[in-house]
Amino acid sequence: MKVLYTTEAVVEGGRAGHGRTSDGRFAVELSVPKELGGEGGPGTNPEQLFAVGYAACFHSGLLSVARGRKLDASDSTVTAHVAIGPTGRSGFGLAVALDLHAPNLSRVDAEDLMRRAHALCPYSNATRGNVDVTLRVDGTQLGESDLTKNKGGNNHEQDRTSGASHTQG
Repeated sequence: MKVLYTTEAVVEGGRAGHGRTSDGRFAVELSVPKELGGEGGPGTNPEQLFAVGYAACFHSGLLSVARGRKLDASDSTVTAHVAIGPTGRSGFGLAVALDLHAPNLSRVDAEDLMRRAHALCPYSNATRGNVDVTLRVDGTQLGESDLTKNKGGNNHEQDRTSGASHTQG
């Protein structure tokens, strides 16, 4: 991989501490949610930060693909739902649902853009095979027939966008 950009962040105190980027552009107080045994303080948490980063990156990729295909994705939004829980293998894991709202696109075009953005997005590429990622349009998961047509390089045995086992060609 040819590196185009690198950032650096430092955290003190873990999930109940504070973090900042080395360039000073971003600083954040962190709190542990009550659901994870914390006090539920006023700070954010890593899952919220991941959700914002993933949604921003994914939406940028989707907008780029839409422009290239001359589709109107204006007024669209991507909502990332990030869940954390025990894996059953003495650790914790994440699950993500990415939901597109695109009022100016047909359902077919919206689903196609979601698949293409999922193949392009660095967060999707980093999580592929590790994190269950569900793709949705207006709250409805992309259909199984759509997932098997994915030409974005999801060649692992279990398609994490649906949980269905199949081989893609």
